[in-house]
Amino acid sequence: MTANRFRYHSAPMKVEFLSCPVQASLKTLGREWAFLVLTSIALFRANRFNDMLRAMPGLSKRLLTIRLAELERAGFIARAETRRGYVRWELTAKGADVVPILLTVVQFGAKWYADELFADRTARPLGEIFDEGYIRKALGIAARRTPDSGETARATTSIPGRFPKHQIGEHRPSVRHRP
Repeated sequence: MTANRFRYHSAPMKVEFLSCPVQASLKTLGREWAFLVLTSIALFRANRFNDMLRAMPGLSKRLLTIRLAELERAGFIARAETRRGYVRWELTAKGADVVPILLTVVQFGAKWYADELFADRTARPLGEIFDEGYIRKALGIAARRTPDSGETARATTSIPGRFPKHQIGEHRPSVRHRP
């Protein structure tokens, strides 16, 4: 008897999944407020309990406590510092792998929901929201040396097709690609 396996019908796959990888990822990340708690820690540097409550109006103390425990159990965050009266949280390696996803969602929201996010209702690229150095650091993009010249050349991305320089820095309204 063979086990039921998850199959994609349209995309050619090199391996067969036992279940949907998106569904598996969303077991923890898809819980109410979980993604926003990670956003708070990763992007907005609110890494203490009360900072998170202030950063996310509408989130109750009880639910924040539950989500922090779930994210810690799932390996996305860890207690970086525990002192009398407070705990400071930080991302683990697994949590840091979520940062490019968070930035993609910020980029999507800044483009498609600008009327809800910005007073002037103008869409913005990531470079107008976060410092370029921070974006590069968050994505694990470092300056690299070219082998022959000794000059520093910037890597545009560590993920092919993601966050090209124009999306990080200047605003380009058209998305036309020329050969």
